[in-house]
Amino acid sequence: METLFSPVILFFVLGALAAFARSDLVFPEALSKALSIYLMCAIGLKGGVLVAGNGATVDLLLAAAAGLTLSMTIPLIGFFLLRGVGRLDPVNAAAVAAHYGSVSVVTFIAGDQLLSDAGLPPAGYMVAVLALMETPAIIVGLFLARRFGGADMATAGGSLWRETLLNGSVVLLVGSFVIGMIIGKPGFEPLTPVFETGFTGLLCLFLLDMGLLAARRLRNTRSLTVRLVAFAIIFPLLNGTLGVMIGGLLGLDVGTSTALGILGASASYIAVPAAMRLALPKADAGLYLTMSLAITFPFNITVGIPVYTAIAKWSV
Repeated sequence: METLFSPVILFFVLGALAAFARSDLVFPEALSKALSIYLMCAIGLKGGVLVAGNGATVDLLLAAAAGLTLSMTIPLIGFFLLRGVGRLDPVNAAAVAAHYGSVSVVTFIAGDQLLSDAGLPPAGYMVAVLALMETPAIIVGLFLARRFGGADMATAGGSLWRETLLNGSVVLLVGSFVIGMIIGKPGFEPLTPVFETGFTGLLCLFLLDMGLLAARRLRNTRSLTVRLVAFAIIFPLLNGTLGVMIGGLLGLDVGTSTALGILGASASYIAVPAAMRLALPKADAGLYLTMSLAITFPFNITVGIPVYTAIAKWSV
């Protein structure tokens, strides 16, 4: 209940309610992009600073290996579920599965803040795990599309790799994480008023915008079925639970295990759509964006994160 009534969640709900009520509330696109850049820089810097203070540990390597395994396994399972239960064609099933194997930066940022507020801050190295998990699912998704759908890649391999590895979110997260490791805690202290004191307030504004965007996309979609809606809720819940349990088995603390569960449960709506639009133009962008952004993202923000936290407290 504390999580549901936190300002971060309430601003998201406000945005969703405004969109469903057909309010004319609109965020300027430039402001939305600026907030995205700020949040990714802030979370990367803080993670790098924490790793600089603690050094490379066995827990970091174990969490990274677990994250990579989840990122490669989840799209495989999701693909066959979407083909069977979801009744999607191979190309669309591969595109959607890639989204669920990758991660949502914003879901992680919101979860990190909520866990920190609850006195369960995840280890700083989870930012590195987040960055590692973005790309493998894209590769697996494209392999599945070619293997089972006979899809022709619509771009040269070099262009796809550039689009994937140099995606803005990847560059910002990895770059700011490295900067945080270089400057350490002494170098971060002068930046604290910008990247720590104001972080929660700006996150609230960003989630207000995300609530508007998610609700408007959900309101206007026509390509969803009941089976796909169920998939977009149940599949992340299972993945999140699996991530938490793996974290517990690896000996990670409650906050870090929850963060691994959040990464396993989240679905990308930034990096993967850009890659899929480039490589699989025949896939239905309205379908995979609506599922990841308008259903899975709100579910994880409002219900999933508290559930994964409760599971971690019980099992870790």
